[in-house]
Amino acid sequence: MSTTKTRYSRLSSAARRGRVRYAAATLGVVVGGVVLTGCGLQPATSYVPDAGAGSIEPIEGVDGAPLTVTSKNFTEQLILGKISVLAAQAAGFDVTDLTNAPGSQPVRDLVLTGEADFTWEYTGTAWLAFLGEEAGIADQEEQWTGVRDADLANGLVWGAPAPLNNTYAMAVRTEAIEELGGITTMSGLAELPPEERTFCVEAEFNSRADGVTPMLEHYGLERGVATGVPDENIGIYDTGAVYTATDNGACNFGEVFATDGRIDALDLTLLEDDLNFFPAYNAAPVFYEETLERYPELEDVFARIAPTLTDEALRSMNLRVDVDGEEPADVAFEFMIDNGFITEP
Repeated sequence: MSTTKTRYSRLSSAARRGRVRYAAATLGVVVGGVVLTGCGLQPATSYVPDAGAGSIEPIEGVDGAPLTVTSKNFTEQLILGKISVLAAQAAGFDVTDLTNAPGSQPVRDLVLTGEADFTWEYTGTAWLAFLGEEAGIADQEEQWTGVRDADLANGLVWGAPAPLNNTYAMAVRTEAIEELGGITTMSGLAELPPEERTFCVEAEFNSRADGVTPMLEHYGLERGVATGVPDENIGIYDTGAVYTATDNGACNFGEVFATDGRIDALDLTLLEDDLNFFPAYNAAPVFYEETLERYPELEDVFARIAPTLTDEALRSMNLRVDVDGEEPADVAFEFMIDNGFITEP
């Protein structure tokens, strides 16, 4: 089974949530302004605003100890990375900012080797891409527990997960909900007449073993038959075009990603996956084990931040970067201020 998804991003659609592995040159690779070579890390200056202490206070004994934070190179990960840099600075660390690494595998390698101390990773990504499991788990707690337990053998410690679950979802134009019988759940698809069961999907989701055909079957609908979902009811679109096609009424239901900012920008509404078809992709803090043994208070710092990272919060922040053109660091800074984790200097 393929574990890659094509994702929308200002930087690279293939980089979204890092399902694609990136090959590094044998002599070195540039990661977010940092040259990784056989001689080690050479950090360049990375931007985050200055911040004062808030509810996150300096950890006793840290006194400017070095800490390296990394993230992938798409919008949501950049925001999470900058949140982490600000949090670690508030906790008293001298932070090296290695956010904007080119994909999941480089980030994973940095933390596995201890060249980075911390990142945010998605439970489903680790389960499928790194741990080699063939199928994701829809139950969010069960998926996180499975990843946490398995990764301990790799010297990685998973902290408490955030509510944000950046998984597949089905969206409908908000203004069309009433004319579609007030639909709110994916189970409601079976109650619609066949002519209203129209879908916009990416090519990959159309053919995936966990894509549109098994999704329909899971919800009691047969693809390719007049009484279920006729093939002509499924439109195939390029990456990113699904959102605008759904908004323009080319279909009633579009395949989206749950924390994409365009959901709010286009006034789309997500259907509840009430029979738990889609696997869980909750973001969670991941620590290099030796770092956490040295500074166990770090786990509590991020355990306080995690509950505030909801789907709604990330959609709003992603929108500000992807649609409004704001800097991820500025958006992260405002989020941390609003939640009292840091203060204006």
